[in-house]
Amino acid sequence: MDFVAQIESQTSSLRSSALKAGPDAPVPSCPEWTVLDLVRHIAEVHTWAAEAVVTGPAGSRPGWPQSPQDFDDVFSWWDNGFSLLVDRLREVPADRPAWTFQGSGLAGFWARRQAHETSIHRLDADLATGQELPPLVFDPEFAADGVDEYLTVLVGRRIELGFPVTATGRLLVHAADAGRTWELRLTEGEPLVVAAPRDSAFEEDATLAGTADAIYRFVYGRPSHAIVTGDESLLAGLPRP
Repeated sequence: MDFVAQIESQTSSLRSSALKAGPDAPVPSCPEWTVLDLVRHIAEVHTWAAEAVVTGPAGSRPGWPQSPQDFDDVFSWWDNGFSLLVDRLREVPADRPAWTFQGSGLAGFWARRQAHETSIHRLDADLATGQELPPLVFDPEFAADGVDEYLTVLVGRRIELGFPVTATGRLLVHAADAGRTWELRLTEGEPLVVAAPRDSAFEEDATLAGTADAIYRFVYGRPSHAIVTGDESLLAGLPRP
């Protein structure tokens, strides 16, 4: 999967929608943000991640950059950070050790992470224009990978940051169009256990089902047509990004 191509494509879409909406437009899916806040955030994330790609695993966490507060200026600043991120991700071998906040400790972590970071915020920019999102935006394989990253990487990170699992039970997540299923075992206050389906006797207390795109949006708290059956408190018990 070409995550860098996804970063490029989703950044282009995000940028277009942000310019269409304008700096003062509210972002419905991020109620405390305007479009200017959204653009500043993604610009800073791209610039920060570009530094992380070339920071060794034993290095310190890169300092957080500060983007300009003017709408026009922040786009120019973002262009530089975005180009640096893409260039470094293409130049640095994916298996080279690098500083990461979670997961592999390899430079390739950042291609995956920034592809999904950018894609979700692309939806935010689209929503800020006032348009209704189409039911399918993302390729099933890519969307399913975003679900997998959320479950296997980001939930653990949120737990480390003090946002624990708050429910107990078994949850089945099924993205039919991607042919992907995850069995989740939740225990309040404990790490999330994620497994590929192996146990035909797995008896879920709740199911989250739909297209990979719908589930991807759901786990990130964006408008979604995913269907929840059974004990909905299990979904609420998962820490969100």
